[in-house]
Amino acid sequence: MTRIDADPAEVWPLLIDVHGWRDWDSGVDRVEGRVALGEPLTVYATMIRNRPFTATVTELRPQEAMRWRGGLPGGLAVIERTYALDVQDEGGTLLSVREDHSGPFAGLLGRTTPDLNPSFRRFCAGLKAKAEGGVSRPSS
Repeated sequence: MTRIDADPAEVWPLLIDVHGWRDWDSGVDRVEGRVALGEPLTVYATMIRNRPFTATVTELRPQEAMRWRGGLPGGLAVIERTYALDVQDEGGTLLSVREDHSGPFAGLLGRTTPDLNPSFRRFCAGLKAKAEGGVSRPSS
């Protein structure tokens, strides 16, 4: 989790502007698609360039949460990625990124996927810098 010194109303537009992610997240080459319920997105990450992540937007709660769902056909392995923004009583926003795997082949999928936590930390640091007025892209 990352604390951002900006309101969720300021963070949300940056979070859902997936085409702008590459400007401040060193872990993303590009994202194709648009953020809308039921729409597909394809993320091309720098750590696994040969295997883009394709998912469908399954939840959008403005200024609160965005969820994507992807994985193997037929629910054999399901990946749900959740981006959550929690307003803080003292001001600011708490950002969390989480990925959950389920389904009969979830364990196999988990073993073939690199540890994404460093990438999620860079994403959070980049979004924090952007939301707080910084423009530099964190290094890999």
